[in-house]
Amino acid sequence: MTHQPCVSTFSIVARDPGTGDFGIAVQSKFFGVGAVVGWAEACVGAVATQAHANTSWGTRALALLQAGWAAPDVISYLTATDPGRDVRQIGLVDRAGNAANFTGPGCSPWAGGKTGDGYCVQGNILVSQDTTEAMADAYESTSGPFAHRLISALQAGQIAGGDSRGQQSAAIYIVRERAGYGGGTDRLLDLHVEDHPTPIEELRRLYEVHSVYFGTDDVVLVPLTDPLNQQIAARLAELGYLDTASGVGSEAVAGALEKWAGAENLEERIRTDDQIDAVLLRFLGIDQ
Repeated sequence: MTHQPCVSTFSIVARDPGTGDFGIAVQSKFFGVGAVVGWAEACVGAVATQAHANTSWGTRALALLQAGWAAPDVISYLTATDPGRDVRQIGLVDRAGNAANFTGPGCSPWAGGKTGDGYCVQGNILVSQDTTEAMADAYESTSGPFAHRLISALQAGQIAGGDSRGQQSAAIYIVRERAGYGGGTDRLLDLHVEDHPTPIEELRRLYEVHSVYFGTDDVVLVPLTDPLNQQIAARLAELGYLDTASGVGSEAVAGALEKWAGAENLEERIRTDDQIDAVLLRFLGIDQ
């Protein structure tokens, strides 16, 4: 009989009521946990399948959610049709924000979960129930972007005890319709830390880097006044992107700014109105 490794894990699955985004964040003493546990589809729902994970539960759950099933009914169906359900764990949220989870009686202790308004937390091989309680409290009490709240829940769970075997990998996955790069996918955020001594902290760092290059919903915009445009022109000239010897107009500055932003992988922050993203000013070294 082939041994199936147990994905000792704690995770949170949620729907952001403000944006309708679906997301999952997870940490485990397991290499590359994100490739196993997290599943989500824009406008449909999100799923975490773990412990002796049946990865087919991810795709099957999303198909049922797409068909209009409610979260508790999906879990009832999946567990009823899987003879290995006693060692499985699952949490999911449907398009209406209904959350449900299941922990098989054969999952290694401590194992269990909690559901709240639009979210659920679950874990196995944990130090104690304090982990899931802390995750729920942190998610409910934290403000700010959805991803920040999900990662904060992971951090709180780890502080409360976390996986009794330790730490190794973490991941976060958030979907929104046509929110991926260039609008070509629904993958708003998809970050993985595969093998790291403090994977949640590294996941937080990667999220902060991602926020710089791809933006967040709380973008700070600055009016593009004539004096500021002159500062930008001078800085772009210093960097070799603009020739100001014979004077330049706003179109020339805008073109040089776009060229510079492309070279710095910041093109997603370029705007076509009379405002500029504050992150671009920070990268240019212009104080505001």
